[in-house]
Amino acid sequence: MAHPPAIFFPGQGSQTVGMLDALAAVYPSVQHTFEEASDALSRNLWHLVTQGSKEEIDQTANTQPVMLTAGVAVWRVWQAQTAQPVALMAGHSLGEYSALVAAGALAFADAVRLAAERAQFMQEAVPAGEGAMAAVLGLSDEQVIALCAEQAQGAVLAAVNFNSIGQVVIAGATAAVNRAVAAAKGAGAKKAMLLPVSVPSHCDLMRPAAERLAERLAAVPLTLPTVPVLHNVSVTAAADVNALRELLVQQLYRPVRWVETVRAVTAQGVTLALECGPGKVLTGLCKRIDDNLTTLPVFDPKTLDVALEMMAHVER
Repeated sequence: MAHPPAIFFPGQGSQTVGMLDALAAVYPSVQHTFEEASDALSRNLWHLVTQGSKEEIDQTANTQPVMLTAGVAVWRVWQAQTAQPVALMAGHSLGEYSALVAAGALAFADAVRLAAERAQFMQEAVPAGEGAMAAVLGLSDEQVIALCAEQAQGAVLAAVNFNSIGQVVIAGATAAVNRAVAAAKGAGAKKAMLLPVSVPSHCDLMRPAAERLAERLAAVPLTLPTVPVLHNVSVTAAADVNALRELLVQQLYRPVRWVETVRAVTAQGVTLALECGPGKVLTGLCKRIDDNLTTLPVFDPKTLDVALEMMAHVER
């Protein structure tokens, strides 16, 4: 039999109103998973996802628990359809929490509450308007890193998401990010644009949020996952529970090393990955990172059937 697949979980940015509707219509466990999360938060997340507004679902305080729940819901559907083992897991930013739940390291209810508090800590760390993020396309990682160093001018500014070849997200103080966007265009970037986010994730402005998260994580039961989870910060699996907690804390103010993560997956002989969660953002990124990895999104009955058919072919 070929190598077992990897499982990837998307993070903030893949959410849409009505996401997973089609899957939930066929698999009741999707709505049950959202009801479980709603009980943990005393908020109706399923109503938010199915009948809320784009503005509501895009609020960080809502997006993070919703995306965590969506990833776990899709994983539960997948797990119920096949006994195929999994080689390893990874999640992009918040998606790392979905991965840890799926791998048995973190109880789902605890993870939902953590996601909501993480979002709150992040939002409160930087007053509205004082932080920003932008995507830079068409420059090398080294060019973007150098550009951030030049345009910081004493403020916080860093390359924070290495998403794919030629696609890097920067974050920091708003004025510094604006300078970097203009400089990137001048340096020949295909595109440099501000992102519609209210929090400058994965940069030093998030250290106050990380300190609060560390206190919260200290009280949450964790175990080592049953399946290796590659962390954004280290691109390795945690050696012990203390290291796992520390990696989740550092994730708030250190970069998401997604390109390296995908390459680490293929270096272990994995040739197939499934993106469990709404949309296909990670699938698109992976296509631009490594031709040796086939990534399939799973978010509705059709994509689920395609993935199951691929798995059956692999098993043969």
